[in-house]
Amino acid sequence: MRLGGLEELPGCQDSSRLGATDVQLFGEIFGAIYLYLDSMAFLFLSAVGLIIILGMMGITNLAHGEFMMLGAYTAVLATRAGLPFPISVVFASLMVGLFGMVLERLIIRRFYGNLLQSLVATWGISLIISQGMLVLMGPSLQTIRMPLGGITVAGKAYAAYRLLLAVIAIGLLIVMWYVFHRTKFGMRARGAMQNAEIAEAMGINTSRMYQFTFGIGSALAGFAGALYAPTTVLAPLYGASFLAPAFVTVVVSGGANVIQGALITSVLLGIIEGTSSRLYGTFIGRMALLAAAMVILRVLPTGISGYLETRGERAR
Repeated sequence: MRLGGLEELPGCQDSSRLGATDVQLFGEIFGAIYLYLDSMAFLFLSAVGLIIILGMMGITNLAHGEFMMLGAYTAVLATRAGLPFPISVVFASLMVGLFGMVLERLIIRRFYGNLLQSLVATWGISLIISQGMLVLMGPSLQTIRMPLGGITVAGKAYAAYRLLLAVIAIGLLIVMWYVFHRTKFGMRARGAMQNAEIAEAMGINTSRMYQFTFGIGSALAGFAGALYAPTTVLAPLYGASFLAPAFVTVVVSGGANVIQGALITSVLLGIIEGTSSRLYGTFIGRMALLAAAMVILRVLPTGISGYLETRGERAR
């Protein structure tokens, strides 16, 4: 073939096609990894606060989605008031954490040891929060601009902020492991979880420990909601959409080991949801997430962390 009076060698044409194929293959691989990381980060960040409260206190907080929604709204309002977005995220986390500590003091602690009553109580709290936000904010949708802009890989655009969320999830995992395995607070919290009576006999104020633990779980819910505020359109009744994937992750994880369960479950379910969403769309991805959860719980009734802990005890 001649181009502009010059003859194109067959090898050059093959090399050009090979280069285009390599770029396309790299783009497909990057897109898959991006989707997996995005799914894993969301599942971990949205579930970690709920896992801490369930694993440490035995309370299934059905208001967790509303706590995330409060964090998202607080971050949006703080950003619109002029605060930089990172500071807005920290502010939202602190506010939701304090709110959770107040709720624990006034309401939650009355239902320790009673699963059904605690479910009803936290469900009632979720209704009050969502309806209260509807009255305060109205039905209008709220959005803020996503930070960092985008990157282009193999001709496709990706949000750089979602990659940052994956990095934040990994960082939070490391911090949580350190707090619950290397600090005095973590040791006391785990001791109170395993046997409250012995912990009290050793001088640990379990009542205060539970309050702090619930506050930390609430703050992490607010943190996750604030982080994901730029990625979605907020509405006062949006808490349920946050709760569903978080609750599935918590149930599959089990409460035996907070850190280990959250990590393994978010990775496993993230791969399943990410693959299904990439091939068949978001709706099918969410259905695959639920189906995988049912299968795992059928095989492992105590959850992934419960199964691993049982195996560890047998090995010893």
